[in-house]
Amino acid sequence: MASEATQEAQPGEIETALLACAAGDKNALRRIYEAESPRMLGVAQRLLKRRALAEEAVQDAFVLIFRHAGRFDPERGAGLTWIYAILRNRALSILRDEKRTETSDTPIAEETASEEDDPETVMAKLSDASALRACLEMLPPQRRGLVLLAFVQGLTHGEIAGRLKLPLGTVKSWIRRSLLSLKECLG
Repeated sequence: MASEATQEAQPGEIETALLACAAGDKNALRRIYEAESPRMLGVAQRLLKRRALAEEAVQDAFVLIFRHAGRFDPERGAGLTWIYAILRNRALSILRDEKRTETSDTPIAEETASEEDDPETVMAKLSDASALRACLEMLPPQRRGLVLLAFVQGLTHGEIAGRLKLPLGTVKSWIRRSLLSLKECLG
């Protein structure tokens, strides 16, 4: 018998809950969450390899499930299939976003940066003769800090946004623009 927090959904319950979500019933979403979130987290973690990203994917999936529940058609397939397709698509989008911002395995700092280091301390650890350092110094300090947090400390966009209390979209766009500037500078 499953515990109350992770009850397994009975056949048809997910479909019924999805139809209730389409009508705006938030309790129906909670029932889906209680029944499926542990398995969804496991699936997302297998795809993304990092728990923080997996949690982000599951949270985003539930927002999308509630927002688009009206599109679910029980005639076209099972509710679980629909839910896990949303999760998989969201996880793959996150994975694509992370791949776009990956760098080589070669460390950019001569000394290993620790999580306690602030972006300016990391900047000081870069070689003075480094072309990367020169290009980083051309970035505005706040944008440079975001790039260093992402690539030296390995924080996700969501973690950076939370730490600096900035909107996630702002963090993503600043990092993207900064990377384009660095690419152009490094030629």
